[in-house]
Amino acid sequence: MNTLERQLTEIMQRAVDEGEVAGANVLVRQRGTQVAYAQAGYADIAENKPLARDSIFRLYSQSKPVTSAAVMLLMDRGLIDLADPVEKYLPGFHDQKVRIGNQLVPAERPVMLFDLLCMTAGLSYPGEDEETAAVFAGNEEQIRAGGGMGTVEFCNRLGQLPLAFQPGSQFRYSTCADVLGAVVEVASGVPFSRFLREEIFDPLGMDDTGFYVPEEKTGRLVTCYDRGANGLAPYSGIHLAVGDYSREPAFASGGAGLVSTLDDYAAFAAMLLQGGVYSGRRILSRQAVERMTSPQLSRDIQETLWWGHWGYSYGHLMRICIEPGRSMTYSRKGEYGWDGWLGTYFVNIPDLEATFLLGQNLTNAGTTAMTRKCRNAVLAAIGE
Repeated sequence: MNTLERQLTEIMQRAVDEGEVAGANVLVRQRGTQVAYAQAGYADIAENKPLARDSIFRLYSQSKPVTSAAVMLLMDRGLIDLADPVEKYLPGFHDQKVRIGNQLVPAERPVMLFDLLCMTAGLSYPGEDEETAAVFAGNEEQIRAGGGMGTVEFCNRLGQLPLAFQPGSQFRYSTCADVLGAVVEVASGVPFSRFLREEIFDPLGMDDTGFYVPEEKTGRLVTCYDRGANGLAPYSGIHLAVGDYSREPAFASGGAGLVSTLDDYAAFAAMLLQGGVYSGRRILSRQAVERMTSPQLSRDIQETLWWGHWGYSYGHLMRICIEPGRSMTYSRKGEYGWDGWLGTYFVNIPDLEATFLLGQNLTNAGTTAMTRKCRNAVLAAIGE
């Protein structure tokens, strides 16, 4: 165990000992070589089962960069245009209205694919809009009963709801990536889950990544925990129409549905860091990767990013650092990545040719204090 690995282990073990998290692991790679791997805590507390390197985590929003890559792959092939109105692929988005107070007014222009990639479409997540919450609740009820709406059907339903603002006028973190998954399905002519498997996961050797966990791998799926007044308790609910991993879901959520391991996601990260190439095989064009990892928001819209994103803009479903001095962690200009509702975290740091990945499964986590401490230790060790 090297010095950095000891530091990371100590940071995570303190979090485990203080009841912040059940377990966590970290992988750091630089210039194609592993710099550090560390783990602490449990995959399942009741079973006294330690976390492992091949533990499978629920990615939730860390699914979004993969969906972005799928969209850019279609752009590479000339199958979509970012100026395309979403209604070209999903008729539920036709003739949309915008809610202003108690009134509905016509949208000034159609929602475009570009709006979805930048989270400026005017869509919402359930916690911010009652009508969106009702659509999700209806699908979740079907999922609990053993069924569920398909990806295209579900996203057409979302498109029928009023927008929160005029397309392109604001940033709102929302169901945009879910809708893009449905667009990929329609534009490619194959189910979204199959498209990801054939075009991204198989070429990258991401054998443990997908929308469900096969029976032979369920022992590696980390138990999810919710932190309450009485400490950590197992969580098995359905959130954002995701949560039943025992079968291939009807709704393949491009915004929240994937499971993966650190090593699997490291392959995806390496492909981006290497300009779209992995093991000598081109997956995405260099132009696509440059587009994905470049800031897309105007300055005024950028200022509407939520707490904790100071110093960052937003690109195609990822944060991009533009002012490291405003960040709450050691950061590098041009770094990009994203995290998830259950605390998984990914960042690529191009100027250091480095990737940092962290796995945990704690509800309402996102980027935690433990994550920031681990990040700081890594940047202090590898920064030049």
